[in-house]
Amino acid sequence: MSAEPIRYFHRTKQVVETEQVYGGDWLRWTYGTGLGRFALNTLVKRAVVSRYYGWKMSQRGSAHRVLPFIVDYGLDVDEFAKKPYAFKSFNEFFYRALRPGARPIAAGDHVAVLPADGRHLAFQNVDAAEGFYAKGQRFDLKSFLGSEELGREFAGGSLLISRLCPVDYHRFHFPVTGTPGEPRLINGFLYSVSPVALRQNLAYLWENKRVVTLVESPVFGKVAVCEIGATMVGTIRQIYVPGRAVPKGEEKGLFKFGGSCVVTIFQAGRIKLDADLVQHSAGGLEVYARMGESLGVAG
Repeated sequence: MSAEPIRYFHRTKQVVETEQVYGGDWLRWTYGTGLGRFALNTLVKRAVVSRYYGWKMSQRGSAHRVLPFIVDYGLDVDEFAKKPYAFKSFNEFFYRALRPGARPIAAGDHVAVLPADGRHLAFQNVDAAEGFYAKGQRFDLKSFLGSEELGREFAGGSLLISRLCPVDYHRFHFPVTGTPGEPRLINGFLYSVSPVALRQNLAYLWENKRVVTLVESPVFGKVAVCEIGATMVGTIRQIYVPGRAVPKGEEKGLFKFGGSCVVTIFQAGRIKLDADLVQHSAGGLEVYARMGESLGVAG
């Protein structure tokens, strides 16, 4: 496999940066060598591996990893709701809450917001999106949503892929004001969702375990908000109450240990995505931005 670095555009700094990949050598071995792919398909993609690692990261002895991780990746401890030494395990640190106001929510009833911190790819028309991870690979909407009917309802709609790295804040939020329905679990494997893996096979996004929630928004119509599990992320925890109206930016749930992904899909013509997201994505460059920042305006 090519050791091509992962680059992204930092929205706030307005510069292109190179990602410091957590476990990068392991990822490249697993997805880029014959022996690694054998291990992937016989063991790594299966839930038992991630469950074991998640259990390990939930033990009290894992807490000693917290401070070195903060230092190695330059995390801003002033954002944390807890002091760094207060976490009882690495997993508790991993799905940490932030202090109130750490993620301002973009104002305006007609403005949708990013649902998570991370590196984002945005496409105004999902049917026209092709080759954003590797040439010739297209996003399979029906397979991803696990429904022919929903595939038709969202055909030609707008797509946002928000990729969370292990270093990111790992709670996810509602991108629009509306009323969410019951979360629907679609079981699957736990492949990595790093570009290192997705450059090989985009289908990992719809072969992985995922949760689909439909939100009825008075401004944006029906919106699909979907969380994807990945290697070492066996747990997707929802904390919202189905049927209760929520404001945009309200917390929806959290991922336990690992990198992961949130996918947001709008019906055709219901949103005009922000130009910077669309332009960089068209060039195959993810945009790093934080939850609560603008995603687009109602169409």
